[in-house]
Amino acid sequence: MSECDLCPRHCRLSEGQVGFCGARVMRSDASRPLGYGKVTSLSLDPIEKKPLAKFHPGSMILSSGSFGCNMSCYFCQNHGISRAGVNDSRWQEHSPQALCALALELAPRGNIGLSFTYNEPMLNIEFISDCADKLREVDLKTVVVTNGNFCLDAVGEVIKKVDAFNIDLKGFSKPWYRRLGGDLDTVKAFIQAACESSHVEITTLVVPGQNDSVEEIDTLARWLASVGRDIPLHLSRYFPRYQASGAPTDRKALFRLAEVAKQRLDNVFVGNV
Repeated sequence: MSECDLCPRHCRLSEGQVGFCGARVMRSDASRPLGYGKVTSLSLDPIEKKPLAKFHPGSMILSSGSFGCNMSCYFCQNHGISRAGVNDSRWQEHSPQALCALALELAPRGNIGLSFTYNEPMLNIEFISDCADKLREVDLKTVVVTNGNFCLDAVGEVIKKVDAFNIDLKGFSKPWYRRLGGDLDTVKAFIQAACESSHVEITTLVVPGQNDSVEEIDTLARWLASVGRDIPLHLSRYFPRYQASGAPTDRKALFRLAEVAKQRLDNVFVGNV
């Protein structure tokens, strides 16, 4: 058996076996992408929908999704593709050249590049890397929306090719991250590395009774400010999806938490309200 070194799960896989994420397979003792060029979703979106508030505001971005995820959030908003594998989803094949050409074709409509989003795109780092190279040749931007739950030794060079990230910081508690199938320290290291070369914004989905205490949001904001006080933080309202139940995040409580975060950070936004 061989180990996939992409994320902290470190799945040990035999030849031809697919990892927990549903998007990586072991071939010849190396982890290979199953989703290279396989696009399940394609849409021209406002850049603010990523959400990115401080990266070319008012522009559009061609958004591409594939399948698979290396975390297991019970409230996942896109579980139809994030919990799917190559045989469970409908996709179309697109080469980096073809996606780049489409992005360029959409430039007259305000498109500034290509965003990898909807599922967990960093599972397909080879495709992101190749697309980023093509996009840069024609002065278009590469954007990635990710959970950041990836090992720097495996993804560090690809991070440097990305112009902007929105990274999900799902809270600031190690037990909460373990429940969701991730590792807080890994995500913190990813955020710090991304900030060295890319524009970075952070999203925290505020789940009632889980990561919504004043203390946790204050601790999260304080740590984020230690990386960069000007890093935008989006506090997003939770709605029950997938396997989740219970009421959505209370609006007033969400705005109160935003006021707490604003004591540490210059740019705090409230979303999904």
